Amino acid sequence: MFTASMIPFIVCVVLGVIALCAFLSQRVKKCSAKATVLKSLVSAMFILAWSAACLAKGFSVFAFCIGGGLLFGLFGDIWLDLKFCYKEDEDFYTKMGFLMFAIGHFFYCGAVVSGVTQFKPVAILPALGVAVIAALVVFFGEKAMKLHYGDYKIISTLYGAVLFFMAAFAFFAALFAGLKENTHLVVMAVGGALFIISDLILSGTYFGEGKNRPVDVITNHVSYYAAQFVIAAAVLFLK
Repeated sequence: MFTASMIPFIVCVVLGVIALCAFLSQRVKKCSAKATVLKSLVSAMFILAWSAACLAKGFSVFAFCIGGGLLFGLFGDIWLDLKFCYKEDEDFYTKMGFLMFAIGHFFYCGAVVSGVTQFKPVAILPALGVAVIAALVVFFGEKAMKLHYGDYKIISTLYGAVLFFMAAFAFFAALFAGLKENTHLVVMAVGGALFIISDLILSGTYFGEGKNRPVDVITNHVSYYAAQFVIAAAVLFLK
C-alpha cells in the first residue's frame, strides 16, 4: 500500500529514469567518458533509492545485503564501461566487471537467506538445478546461440550459473516458506529475471556479431536498471 514514506523512493526512481535517458542518448552515439559518468549517475540513483527504502522500512540484515549487491552492481557498471574507453585494457576491465556483478549476486543470495520468514534448505536444490542447466547451456550452446566466448567461456559459464541461481533461489525460498509471507523475495525474483534478460542481450553484444545496435544497447540497459530498481524496491515489501 502506498504511503508518504515511499515518496523519496519514487523520486529517486524518476530521477534515475531521467539520468538513464541522458545516458542512453550518449551511449547509442558512441562510448565515451561522458557516457560512463552518466551511467554511474544512474547507478547512484538506485543506491539512493535503496537508501530511501531503508528509511521508509528501517534497516535490517536483508536491507544491508540488498545494498551490498547494489553497490557491487555500481562497481560492475564502472568497470564494464571503462573497457570501451580504454581498449588496451579491455580484458582486465571486462573480467573485473564480471567479478563485481558476481559478488553482488552473492550479496543478493545473502539477502534471501536473511530475509525469508523461515528458511528451508530444500530451496537450494531446485535453484542449483536451474544454475547447472544454465551453466550447461552457456558452455555447450555457444554455437547454437551464435556466440563466441573465446577466453571468456569459463567465466561466462560460472557467472551464468550464479546469475540464474540467484533469481531461482529467491523464488524457491519464497515458494517453500510461503509466497504471501515473502512478497519481498518474489520481488527479488522478478528483479533477477530482469537481470537475466539484460545479460542475455549483453552476451549478444559482447560475444555475438551484429548485436550492438542501438536497440540492443537500449534494451540491455533498460532491463538491467529495471532489475536493480526492482531489487532495491524489495526492501519496501519486507514485512
